[in-house]
Amino acid sequence: MNFQISPLEPGPFAPLFALPPQRLAEHLAVCQIATTKPGFFCRVSMQDAEVGESVLLIRYTHQAIASPYQASHAIFVRKDATRAILTAGEVPEALRSRVLSLRAFDKDAMIVTADLCERQRVESVLAAQLSQPRVAYVHIHFARFGCYAARADRV
Repeated sequence: MNFQISPLEPGPFAPLFALPPQRLAEHLAVCQIATTKPGFFCRVSMQDAEVGESVLLIRYTHQAIASPYQASHAIFVRKDATRAILTAGEVPEALRSRVLSLRAFDKDAMIVTADLCERQRVESVLAAQLSQPRVAYVHIHFARFGCYAARADRV
């Protein structure tokens, strides 16, 4: 079963970098400077920010469907990030350097199954989850901090 990981679109985030801190706070966001690499994974470029690079830390609603699993969490977006173009079955290298939580949901945003994985297991776990008929999509999270990383769909 092949899958497609989808980075976020940069459009909604780009104008926020020009806002002063008080206005950013209205969006539950702050601008920060990346202090380590890895550590500031951009959900648009699917890469870790370079040390010294400006990033936006913002609450992002990744599970907007009304269900008990409706959710949002903090994410990073690099300033001037270009949306990554990923091929089917491609896992960005920055995801491989972390322990991941893969949470599979049905069409009603109800969890079907979940697993932890890292490195070379990402493809096989995603394929196994998406091969289940009830699974509509998978949310990828960073296991340690719980942050949303990306969505994967079957192709």
